[in-house]
Amino acid sequence: MTTDRVVYMDNNATTRVAPEVIEAMMPYLTTWYGNPSSMHTFGGQVRHAIEKARGQVATLIGAQPEEITFTSCGTESDNTAILSALENDVRRRQVVTTRIEHPAVLGLCKVLQRRGYHIEYCPVNNRGQVCTDALARMITDETAIVSVMWANNETGNVLPVHEIADLAHAHGALVHTDAVQAVGKLPINLARSNIDFLSLSGHKLHAPKGIGALYVRRGVPLNQYLIGGHQEFGRRAGTENVPGIVALGKAAELAQAHLDEERTRVAELRDVLESGILGACPDSRVNGNPPNRLPNTTNISFYYVEGEAILLHLNEFGVAASSGSACTSGSLEPSHVLRAMGVPEIGLHGSIRFSLCRYNTRGEVDYVIARLPPIITELRAISPYGRQARGE
Repeated sequence: MTTDRVVYMDNNATTRVAPEVIEAMMPYLTTWYGNPSSMHTFGGQVRHAIEKARGQVATLIGAQPEEITFTSCGTESDNTAILSALENDVRRRQVVTTRIEHPAVLGLCKVLQRRGYHIEYCPVNNRGQVCTDALARMITDETAIVSVMWANNETGNVLPVHEIADLAHAHGALVHTDAVQAVGKLPINLARSNIDFLSLSGHKLHAPKGIGALYVRRGVPLNQYLIGGHQEFGRRAGTENVPGIVALGKAAELAQAHLDEERTRVAELRDVLESGILGACPDSRVNGNPPNRLPNTTNISFYYVEGEAILLHLNEFGVAASSGSACTSGSLEPSHVLRAMGVPEIGLHGSIRFSLCRYNTRGEVDYVIARLPPIITELRAISPYGRQARGE
């Protein structure tokens, strides 16, 4: 990096921890260190903090506190929901999902397939929209669970999870949604929903890494993923991560307070960034479905260049962005999401995701707009793809 400035636009990978969240969790790393399962008052004070946080998370997603189980992350929540559904009815050995899910779901499905379960992957169209007619045909009386993300982590596309839940319930199947990217960015009211399981992760909404939650609709059975003690109403054993839970609760409270800002100011910044880049960089396109996506996310393909090279050059200016999911960033393979959408080869390798948050400013957006176009011009001049496009 050749500058001390950091312009962070990779918030779908992880977010900074909010100062208010750090302040809320610190006493539980120092003063209030008791075990919440202890009988004494010192432990009881810690138990009270956990239940307060449970209520804060429940409020954010329109649930009841007893429907919230704290976990270590979104991946654990995803795995727990799917495995529990399969164990609840051993006669149902099918999982229905989509081709654009997070590796936490797709990776588990690959393992389940090797174990003899039947996995159906619903396709998407060239805008990343789920083909609900195709998905409806995949769901049968053998389906244990349908798992479809609320919003895609790479394109920001919002998927029709409520419609999909209706299709699943018509066959007696349970419904899970990975809402890791949606929670805190979109209004969610599970009291008016037919979703059975919902996963969320703290580090996507300005809490620390290592804390998540799983919503389990009242009356839906949940088999323990971690076996041992009685913690989390007997649904997840292990001494609770109290500082993380308190942090997640405070982050949920802040997210609720900033929902309107996400939908207005952050969305406006995203639109300015997107239009500025498209206007200054010919042969570029937005991937996804702009009318129905997260307010903070834009995924842009730059034809005839490599995304990794773009990111390295941006990094020299202190700009942090991504070429896709952080969980697959070590792979040289193109994004499975964009490939499923049929993005052309000339743009498949040159796709960059910018994901903003409430801490981003207009000055940062202008900074990126000023520095990215010369990078694209320079890379195309030396790229074999660029020379091929020019007929050289």
